[in-house]
Amino acid sequence: MSSEQVDLREVQRQISKIVDPEIGMPIVEMNLIDKLDIKDGTVDVEYHATTQYCPPVFALKISQDLRDSITQVKGVKSVKVLVTGHYFADAINRQVNKPVSGPESPPADQSPKQ
Repeated sequence: MSSEQVDLREVQRQISKIVDPEIGMPIVEMNLIDKLDIKDGTVDVEYHATTQYCPPVFALKISQDLRDSITQVKGVKSVKVLVTGHYFADAINRQVNKPVSGPESPPADQSPKQ
């Protein structure tokens, strides 16, 4: 079984489109990306917030934008995004990396009606 290779340049291109919603600049231009690893279709990206007290809503938006844009790259099976240096980093990282259930599956505490 062959596994499709993830194009590093395409991942970098997607990341370069992410703009800090408060400052209005691409996060790549602000040198916020600290780590980018790709292995077997899994992409791990780590970045730091512009300040420790960056509004959590903006840090979450950047994290979600990273996850969503990298997910669109051909061959990507999963994405893990970590923000560091932020006072709310643990909560943001949990939120952005929680498993997503598909629309066809009911919530865990409900069973389908028959």
